[in-house]
Amino acid sequence: MLKAAVKTFLGSRHKREAKKLQPLIDEINEIYDGLSGLSDEMLSAKTTEFKERIDTATSQLKDEIAGLREEKAQSEDAIEREQLSLQLGELDQDLLDTIEDVLEEILPEAFAVVKDACRRLLRREITVTGQKMTWDMIPYDVQLIGAITLHRGIVAEMATGEGKTLVATMPLYLNALAGRGAHLVTVNSYLAQRDAEWMGTVFRFLGLTVDVIDLHEPGSPERRTAYQADITYGTNNEFGFDYLRDNMVHKLEQRVQRGHAYVIIDEVDSILIDEARTPLIISGPVGRDTSTPFKQYNQLVSSLYKKQLRITNDLVSEAQKHLAAEEQFEAGEKLLAVKRGTPRHRKFMKLLADDPSLQTLVNKVEADYMREKRLHEIDEMLYFAMDEKGHNVHLSDRGLDELSPNEPEAFTVPDLSAEIGEIEASETLSADDQREQIQGFEAEYSAKSQKIHVIHQLLKAYTLFHKDEKYIIGENGEVVIVDEFTGRQMAGRRWSDGLHQAVEAKEGVEIRGETQTLATVTIQNYFRMYDKLAGMTGTAETEETEFHQIYGLDVLVIPTNQAVVRDDRNDLIFRTKREKYNALMDEIQRLNKMDLPVLVGTTNVDISETFSRMLKRRGVPHQVLNAKHHKSESEVVRDAGQPGAVTIATNMAGRGTDIKLGTGITEPRTIEWLIEQGIELEEAIPVDPVRAEQMKLDTVFKTADKNGVSVSEMIRRDWADDDVLEDGGLQILGSERHDSRRIDRQLRGRSGRQGDPGSSQFYLSLEDDLMRLFGSERIAGVMDKMGAQEGEVITHGLVTKSIERAQRKVEINNFEARKRLLDYDDVMNQQREVIYDLRLFALEGGEDLKGEIWEMIEQAAHDLIDEYAPADAAEESWDLAGLRRRILLDSFVMVQELPEENDIEHEHESYEIEQWVTKALRESFIKKVESLGEHHEQVSGFIMLSVIDDKWKDHLYDLDHLKASISFRGWGQKDPLVEYKKEAYEMFVDLMADIRKTISNYFFRAQFGPPQPKRRVPQRLAYSGPTDSPVTRAAQEARREPVQAGVGGRDELGMSSRASAGGPDPRRLATNRGEQETRKPIKVDKQPGRNEPCPCGSGKKYKKCHGR
Repeated sequence: MLKAAVKTFLGSRHKREAKKLQPLIDEINEIYDGLSGLSDEMLSAKTTEFKERIDTATSQLKDEIAGLREEKAQSEDAIEREQLSLQLGELDQDLLDTIEDVLEEILPEAFAVVKDACRRLLRREITVTGQKMTWDMIPYDVQLIGAITLHRGIVAEMATGEGKTLVATMPLYLNALAGRGAHLVTVNSYLAQRDAEWMGTVFRFLGLTVDVIDLHEPGSPERRTAYQADITYGTNNEFGFDYLRDNMVHKLEQRVQRGHAYVIIDEVDSILIDEARTPLIISGPVGRDTSTPFKQYNQLVSSLYKKQLRITNDLVSEAQKHLAAEEQFEAGEKLLAVKRGTPRHRKFMKLLADDPSLQTLVNKVEADYMREKRLHEIDEMLYFAMDEKGHNVHLSDRGLDELSPNEPEAFTVPDLSAEIGEIEASETLSADDQREQIQGFEAEYSAKSQKIHVIHQLLKAYTLFHKDEKYIIGENGEVVIVDEFTGRQMAGRRWSDGLHQAVEAKEGVEIRGETQTLATVTIQNYFRMYDKLAGMTGTAETEETEFHQIYGLDVLVIPTNQAVVRDDRNDLIFRTKREKYNALMDEIQRLNKMDLPVLVGTTNVDISETFSRMLKRRGVPHQVLNAKHHKSESEVVRDAGQPGAVTIATNMAGRGTDIKLGTGITEPRTIEWLIEQGIELEEAIPVDPVRAEQMKLDTVFKTADKNGVSVSEMIRRDWADDDVLEDGGLQILGSERHDSRRIDRQLRGRSGRQGDPGSSQFYLSLEDDLMRLFGSERIAGVMDKMGAQEGEVITHGLVTKSIERAQRKVEINNFEARKRLLDYDDVMNQQREVIYDLRLFALEGGEDLKGEIWEMIEQAAHDLIDEYAPADAAEESWDLAGLRRRILLDSFVMVQELPEENDIEHEHESYEIEQWVTKALRESFIKKVESLGEHHEQVSGFIMLSVIDDKWKDHLYDLDHLKASISFRGWGQKDPLVEYKKEAYEMFVDLMADIRKTISNYFFRAQFGPPQPKRRVPQRLAYSGPTDSPVTRAAQEARREPVQAGVGGRDELGMSSRASAGGPDPRRLATNRGEQETRKPIKVDKQPGRNEPCPCGSGKKYKKCHGR
């Protein structure tokens, strides 16, 4: 209450913040007034003047940075290079701060220049996406407020129709003056092209260059040129994928991006929140067939699903009998079983809708069973139980028996560690017998685990992933995911962990092969790389907490240029979906007869097509926009404001395209207008009982009927001709509430732009998912208190508030899920930054590359010495002869001081060994550099890139598997995230050690000369992790190839064909967004499981040997 009083007295925080900017707005307008006397050329010359002011302020810092970089390039000393790197980091930050200070000084003049350019362009004809337009925009003061907000790295919430596209021109122009590039990110390529062509008129007038990355092929010179433009437009996916591709190329000139200085994200909530749930992934085939198990078990799971439906049908009938006999608790048990088995069961949902007290009964029974820890007894009535809120499903013992009646132990996974421990402790088994038994147990464990995983994913596909809701079947017969927030197809994106293959098996379409991640980054971590990030949208305030916690962004609600007069009405609540749908059709038909445009928002494809069929039966012409019907989306949305237009659209369809109202739409529908159009009054009664009461239409009809006079005569006598039956403008009808209040606000915001009239109202039922899962009991209670009967509708502010409380619960759950995803990716992100920095270092080359290679050789040698002669171990345990042989085999370097055979009579100090090894390696290193001559930088770069790419790819694969299995640690009372961080760190330490060792080995083996003829060699298994076992074995050494770096012949650098081929072309690799073409998987040897015996013959588990 106190907070509300303060807000009333002082105004909202957003209004106060906006008011503080007024002096700066006044200064901009004052400068703007003084620019009218300049010629066009003189105004354009202001751009050069601003750039020179920035150069003058930063020139000294730039010189210092260039000097330090040159000094670092010439240094081979690791400690000195590290110190120089720290100094460079500090100077780079000083440079950014200086640039920001100068931009803030220039801001009033720069914004005034852009505003004056807009004035000079008035009535000029321009072409945008092939359409002729006339420039008619000059920024309002509220748009200047938005522009300042965006420049300062804040999210600006601006209502629909307030001109966000024009607002962005001013901060983009200002930040482009620094010469570091300014980016604008949009949700689709059409908007990127449209806005670049439209606003490019202003930028080019002022002498700046503009381009769109989506117009050019990935990796092409044209796309590189687009990034070199002063201002670059594009979609979030392409910006992110270009970053990943840039970190897969093998030549510096193939990189297209030039840094991440300043970015404005249009529809920032859609990109940073909705899109952030799925990371950007570039993938390749795993090289093995993963479709067979899904085909094998699909029929089994399908049959189980159908049997469960029969069980729940019987349970509903039994519950009805118990209710008739007034056996409440027994009825509650049966209904609880139905809720856990098939929560969308139609009869079950109808029962709860007809009698809301049953929902209370079910909840009470569930609470009793949970308190007594007996919920599993309910589940044993079923084959499987599901949790819609948690989006999970699990088999009961009854279900396991049904799946495998003749093999009770088919789904019992052995305790691997216990079994192996017993075998290894056995004194009666030989080493070979132990190895054979362990291999058998590991094979059984792997087979059963895979079977359980496949069946679990198939169950999820049948129970939780519904066609035309979560996905559709595309034109080519493939399963296409539908974005739950936008309703658009997400072509090329696939669910992970076998779920997509499970859905494909369920639908009977081709099961595509599993893919392996080659490069990945989350949307959050990509955009957090920018020095300054800003965004604009019509709906950001409800997500203010997430913007601040994840991105460090504040939100400012920008005042509208004209007050919003849209009538946002209370929700209408019905008991069943059938009642709700019929009422919606009545209201659409009523508004259509009044010649008003109607936009109907739906949450999925299935509902939109149901509405379309119902409207066709009523003869109401309409357009449908959903994942199946998305062609010409912008044109359909643009025409949605014409008289009598009815548009059914999934959430956010056409977002970014204004719905402009046709002639006469803003005029109110009065009694006079109605009579002139010959529309009967009976057809004008709104479905909303409160509005009907306010209009007194019911009274009119009753009085007319009582007095035996016509309704028209009654109205002419008692009503004025200008009494309004319906305000004009776009009429928004929502078919149900979304999980997020923000999506509902976006739908409402399509109406009422720039002070236009309009209305919005949501139609709900107790059977809607949100109501059913989070709020139906409370709302049903309110309906009972208000005396709502079957077929009646209620509308009340209390009900609307209850629904918003339910939405807040869901929003909190969704935020926690996104934050959890980011917590996991932050671990990988730190590793990614290290790897990509090292990779860029190799790409750029230079004299300091020699120093980096030597540092790796030195560290690899230290690791090797620590393995064979650890300083903290007794000298008699050292294997100096093994160390000598290992260095010779790995690096072709003979350390003469080390003995050929271990000799305990001679004592050696640990530091002596390190000196001997380092000295021998250093001498060999210098000779190798001299032998390579002018090519040593090129050779070193190739070696580093090839090894890093190969090892990083395998590391990502291992991290994917770790992430997929880490959740099970929670069963052991351990935090999965903490465990993931710990294991991922250990894996990364091993990765870096393996990279150093492999680069060291390759460097000493590298040659520069004509290719040598290939000779036949045994094919080696493909596997991830280190290339050598930690323990040197004579058998391995005997099989080792002493003269070649790998399988196959050498190229002109003496590199193996695998190491130097440059890897796959990143432009040709599959991405998880927007990919249309189906790629055939490449067949390679099967990779052993982590618990299988290592193929090297060591007898160890793969994870303890080459899989480390």
